Amino acid sequence: MAAKSFDMIVIGAGPGGYVAAIRGAQLGLKVAIIEREHMGGICLNWGCIPTKALLRSSEVFHLMNHAKDYGLSAENISYDLDAVVKRSRGVAKQLNSGIGHLMKKNKVTTFMGEATIPAKGKVAVKTDKGVEELTSKHIVVATGARARELPGFEADGDLVWTYKHALQPPRMPKNLLVIGSGAIGIEFASFYNTLGANTTVVEVMDRILPVEDAEISTFAKKSFEKQGMTIMEKAMVKQLDRGKGKVTAHIEVGGKVTKHDFDSVISAVGIVGNVEGLGLEALGVKIDRTHVITDEYCRTGVDGVYAIGDVAGAPWLAHKASHEGVMIAELIAGGKPHPVKPESIAGCTYCHPQVASVGLTEEKAKDAGYDIKVGRFPFIGNGKAIALGEAEGMVKTIFDAKTGELLGAHMVGAEVTEMIQGYVVGRQLETTEEDLMQTVFPHPTLSEMMHESVLDAYGRALHI
Repeated sequence: MAAKSFDMIVIGAGPGGYVAAIRGAQLGLKVAIIEREHMGGICLNWGCIPTKALLRSSEVFHLMNHAKDYGLSAENISYDLDAVVKRSRGVAKQLNSGIGHLMKKNKVTTFMGEATIPAKGKVAVKTDKGVEELTSKHIVVATGARARELPGFEADGDLVWTYKHALQPPRMPKNLLVIGSGAIGIEFASFYNTLGANTTVVEVMDRILPVEDAEISTFAKKSFEKQGMTIMEKAMVKQLDRGKGKVTAHIEVGGKVTKHDFDSVISAVGIVGNVEGLGLEALGVKIDRTHVITDEYCRTGVDGVYAIGDVAGAPWLAHKASHEGVMIAELIAGGKPHPVKPESIAGCTYCHPQVASVGLTEEKAKDAGYDIKVGRFPFIGNGKAIALGEAEGMVKTIFDAKTGELLGAHMVGAEVTEMIQGYVVGRQLETTEEDLMQTVFPHPTLSEMMHESVLDAYGRALHI
């Protein structure tokens, strides 16, 4: 059987791969996409989307419990965890089928199966029907990543969970341990804590949400503790003893180990790239700690082989993968796209309160040698935040004192994951403090705090 020939073959149909395929097709390329499990990848099926659905349920539950604060009454408030999970899975399923439709609409040829790259320009796909042989000058590796599992902390689906188990839990935890306080760990901690689990978060670094600005991390920690969470920083889980219906965790803080009992443990200690079994090393592709090494245009150094998204390293964000997918398709089609700048990519964590940021933290700006101006504005000074009953939070902006360039923006509070985009656009347009000060923000909105934070950096805040 003759090999099928394509202009571009994409391995992996997550938010990087399927977007690359669509953009390639739009540009007139003949595109094939290969997926071994779910169209939409982890993000859509087991990550970004279903977790947001769960968190929305916990947010509504939280508001129902505070109905009195809004002059309303709600009695005998409860939840059905199975129904909450069922809604989350339904949301993921709806979007998953939507990806299949997008592939058909854009005339992208889809293969469901395991891919290998036996030689440059060749891809073999093991499907239910046998092995399909494909050829292309351009192969895009978009195979994503999976949860890192540490020895002794392996998930069993009963007592110890990865994010997948946490999305379809076997029970509602009473005493929950979350190992790791990045976005995944904190989002699950927030969800289960809101539904009533006694939640403990253990973080090895000196603060939770370690990639965020230190001031924002501190603010978030206080909020979480107020909600009843136990936060242990500079702490390490040394071992887990699994018993019947319980796990005893040996946790070391300041050189002293103490034992704590839990009925459920979520391990969220990072991710590893899906680089195995593809034949990348044999082709000469360089891999460092499970991630493919690429240049700023996602080229691997092996002619015609590219890598995008999580498999190509940090930041591990769906929107970074999608943007790289578009860039790579334009490059293959003969265009001259701009490379994706990691420092211009926003990070969003959908805990309660939400956390969002873009650009440099205060510490990183100082380390980079900038003379900076920092502005802050609290939610308590904003009319809309008070009207919403969401007066807890802050917006922080960092400027280069010499040029007025917006170096970074950091927020914690209600709806900040939507607001951050204003600063992202501002950075893309190379805005200065003057541009932002001259911008008229609508009233009453939470976004006015973005304006006030800029004004505050220059001693001009009006409402504080």
